[in-house]
Amino acid sequence: MNEYQSEIKLAFITGLRDIVLDEISRQANLHVLREEGDSLYLSHVKDLSIIKHLRSVARAYMIVRDLKYNPLYISNHKSILGDLVKTIIDNKGRDTFETYKITCAGSDSKEVREINRYVKDTYDLIEKDEADIKIHIIKLEDIWEVGVQITARPLSVRDYKVKNMSGAMDPTIAFAVNSLCGLDSANSYLNVFSGSATLLIEAAQCYPKLETLVGFDNDKKHISLAIQNIKKAGLMEEIQLKEEDIFDKPDLGKFDVITSDLPFGMVISKNEDLNNLYQYFVEYCQETLNQGGKIVIYTSEHEIFEKIILNSKFKIIETLNLKFTTSVNSYLRPKIFVCGFK
Repeated sequence: MNEYQSEIKLAFITGLRDIVLDEISRQANLHVLREEGDSLYLSHVKDLSIIKHLRSVARAYMIVRDLKYNPLYISNHKSILGDLVKTIIDNKGRDTFETYKITCAGSDSKEVREINRYVKDTYDLIEKDEADIKIHIIKLEDIWEVGVQITARPLSVRDYKVKNMSGAMDPTIAFAVNSLCGLDSANSYLNVFSGSATLLIEAAQCYPKLETLVGFDNDKKHISLAIQNIKKAGLMEEIQLKEEDIFDKPDLGKFDVITSDLPFGMVISKNEDLNNLYQYFVEYCQETLNQGGKIVIYTSEHEIFEKIILNSKFKIIETLNLKFTTSVNSYLRPKIFVCGFK
């Protein structure tokens, strides 16, 4: 870079701040400069592979900021943006950049058209809405920010995902759930309502010393998709997947940790309502969890779950309140619960 100093910007789901900070603290070369909303700004790092391997972060950008970096200024000083783009391309690793997209107010203005032409001609890129290189020029309160997303896809889009199941758990949330389980000192892990196996795969990849990883679901389509994802991750020997129904109380042994992305917002199989389903789940956990173990669950129906858990053998150790926007631009406010025996 020239006289201006680039920074790394990490964006994360509301509520995961402490999880993100903990993951960053484990990397000696990452240093937080400041926090703004649901973003952390880090000092520049030459080795972007460190950033690409962060698992709690939704998106990562290389950025520069200044009061004067508006579209007119950037169109007259194109190397500011050019240096960012070149750095990303030079550090591309497994990513291949062929297309680009600029997000900027006044996209039809002369200045933005000039910036577009510069990027297109200088780096031989094609402008496309679904682009490999995502560039933004935005104003945040009184300061302008120019940034380029470090990876072609968000960090939260994992390589093992063959395709996403409707309503599937975000992998950064799965990472957070697993990080609250104490898996460094656990031997066995059970995932109830395993869906597309996101929790299982994240656990297997991050905690390879786990001896037993088991998941079950009663939906054949979910199991089929989960098997595809597990195969893509190369974890067929590490993860056991079962077709079981919670109402049958499957006997799969005892476990140090039980996790679940609990179903919510719909009528469940056997015409059972969520109250009944959650009651069965908690009772099953009481029989299946080892003493000193943890159950960590994720749900939007936290009032139902909290009422049941408080009348059980478990106590709530910790909660995380999350908030994010859904694909239909509405807010979801789920919770993560960490529980253990009273």
